[in-house]
Amino acid sequence: MTNPDTPLDADRHAVLGVLATLLKPVAQLCIARAVTIQPVEELLRQAFVQAARDACEASARSERLTSRLSTMTGLTRREVGRLQAAPEQRLPVSRSPATDVLTLWMSQAAYLDETGVPASIPRLGPEPSFEALAAQVTRDVHPRSLMDELVRLKMVAHDPATDRLAPLTNAFVPRADWTRMLGFLGTNVGDHLRGAVTNVLGGGNEHFEQALLADELSSESLAKARQLVAEQWRHLMTSLVPQLQALIEDDARQRRPQDRELRIGLYSWSGPMPDQDRPSGASDSGQPGNATHDKHD
Repeated sequence: MTNPDTPLDADRHAVLGVLATLLKPVAQLCIARAVTIQPVEELLRQAFVQAARDACEASARSERLTSRLSTMTGLTRREVGRLQAAPEQRLPVSRSPATDVLTLWMSQAAYLDETGVPASIPRLGPEPSFEALAAQVTRDVHPRSLMDELVRLKMVAHDPATDRLAPLTNAFVPRADWTRMLGFLGTNVGDHLRGAVTNVLGGGNEHFEQALLADELSSESLAKARQLVAEQWRHLMTSLVPQLQALIEDDARQRRPQDRELRIGLYSWSGPMPDQDRPSGASDSGQPGNATHDKHD
C-alpha cells in the first residue's frame, strides 16, 4: 500500500488536484455539445499510451515495449495493443490564408489609424488596400475569395457603396465557424498547456509563461480593464509581427533550416472571486485588493 506521506504520493495528489481544475471546462464543453464520457475516456487512454511511448527510450525492444507501456499506464497489454492501432484524432484547422491577411492588417503600421486601431481600407489599389494585403499572404487565392471568407466569418465588414472594408475589431476568432473556433481553442490552449507542463517537468525556463491576477474589482472597473487588455494586445501585435516576419525572411536568405514554430498568446479570464462570503470592498487584511504577478517561466 502506498504511503501517503511519501513525496511521490504527494506529487500524485497534487497532479490530480490540478486535473480536477483543468477537466471542469473540458467537461462543460463536452456537455454543451452532447459529447458523452465514453469517447473522452478513449481519447484519454490513447493519450496515456502515446505519452508512455514518448517517455520510453527509442531503443526499447519492440517485444518488451507493450509490457512497459502497460506498466506505465495501468492498462492491460491487450488494451495497449488495441489503442496503438487506433486512428489518431485530427485537430480542426484554425489557420487559413484569410486569417493570415487579418493578422497582417492588425499589425502593419500602414494599416492602422492614429490610435493604433486597424483602419478601414479600400478593397482594390496600392498599399494600403485589401488587395495589397492579400498579395503579401498568397498569390494562389484571389483577394475577392479571401474577402468573402472573412465577411462570412463575421471578421470583416464590406461597404459596397464605397467598396471599403473594415475589420470587426472584437472578432479575433471566426464566430460564424464553430469548427474553426474549436481549432483555435485546441491550438491556443493546447500550446499553452504544453508549455506549462514542460516548464513544470523541466527546469522551469523552457517556455515563457507569466500571468497577472487582480482581485476586488468592481464590474465597472472590470469593463475598463478589458479595454486595457485589448489595447495591450494591439500594441503587442503591431510591435512583434513585423519583427517576427523579418526573422523569417532573414532565415530564408541565410538558408537556415526553417523547422521551428513559435506561438505567442495573451489571455484573460474574469469571474467571481473564490471567497463569496468576503464583504464587498474588503480583503482579508482590511486593505484594498492587489494586482499580483504569477511567474511561471
